[in-house]
Amino acid sequence: MRYATFSMLYFAQGSILGYFTALNAIYLRSFGISMSHIGIFSAVALMPLILKIFLGMLSDRINLFGLGFRKPYIILGLLIQAGGQLVFPLINPAESFVLLTMVAFLSLTGMAMYDTCTDGFALDTTPEEDEGTVQGIMVAGRALGIVLISATVGLLSELANWDAVFISLAVMTLIPVPMVLILKEPSRPPGRTFEWAAFRAFGKKPIVALGLLGVLGFIVASGTNQLINPFLQETFGISYMMAGFYAAVWGLGVIMGGLSGGKLTDKIGHPRSVKGAVIAAMMTVFLIAFISNPLLAWPLIFLFGLSYGYFETVYFAASMGKTDMRIAASMFAILMAVANIGSGIGLAGGGFLSDEIGYQWTFILFSLLNLLALPLLRVIFGRQADKRTTGRADK
Repeated sequence: MRYATFSMLYFAQGSILGYFTALNAIYLRSFGISMSHIGIFSAVALMPLILKIFLGMLSDRINLFGLGFRKPYIILGLLIQAGGQLVFPLINPAESFVLLTMVAFLSLTGMAMYDTCTDGFALDTTPEEDEGTVQGIMVAGRALGIVLISATVGLLSELANWDAVFISLAVMTLIPVPMVLILKEPSRPPGRTFEWAAFRAFGKKPIVALGLLGVLGFIVASGTNQLINPFLQETFGISYMMAGFYAAVWGLGVIMGGLSGGKLTDKIGHPRSVKGAVIAAMMTVFLIAFISNPLLAWPLIFLFGLSYGYFETVYFAASMGKTDMRIAASMFAILMAVANIGSGIGLAGGGFLSDEIGYQWTFILFSLLNLLALPLLRVIFGRQADKRTTGRADK
């Protein structure tokens, strides 16, 4: 039940992230919004993924109304996200671009809230030997949301209208609510009481390097993902429906990358898994730059999704392994927020670069950024960088 709930919470997150990172660009382009403005919109909308640091601290410290440190925040976040999606289609992007950006920011603040508390819940209840597995399940659940919303968006936008798309997003958001209500939150054991002193861990070189790895990885992942559909649409004239199907294929790759990557990480360890994920991302993004026809796009987009899901899983699992359990949600949220700075840079920078130097050169640049991640592995894992290593920071 616990893993199923985690999976469905990430499913709700995947539906909203799938829209904003892969399909929102097409929606805004239909109103004549430039890619540069779309990049700014995406960066602002996803800013709560950075600000969720404070939500993590709130969850670690305050038992909300005596109902728990995690559950009430999760439910509140789901309701905020759903409400934002119902308001979104009521605003014309061409006439009220700033207002629409603010609504997107609010909706994703709700997502950041339940995302952070779900991570805290997982850290509270997951044995070390299952860290890769649980992260694989979460990544796969999020990817399933991406797959469903991607396929649905293409159909609904052409057969009905965009209003139906946003209503679908709201419905998907509310699916996990009954499961969260049923799930029992365990009492907090001794030794895991919030302590400010635990934040000193962020002064350690391995933690700093891990954060930099996340920044680089998500610059590449988010920046590339946002550009694929506009690239295919403007190069080959694909329809909204086909764009949705391409995004769905990418999501299927993420599901497989998450599930297989989680088990592989538990088997061979974090260092080897991270290195493999970085190399896989570099190769697939480079090949995307040379897509010459729509048919070639199918396998390359699937492989990109596979490498993306693999990288997410091993980065999240490595972050779990480095987390101090006294500040579980806070520390994990900070590591994720630092990585999400990379997403913001990738989205804004990718939009700007695609306007200035074209899609192909932007993909090549993103691919080469992966080379900067490889030297960080020795700093993160020390001399064990080529061996199986796990272990939480408070052990």
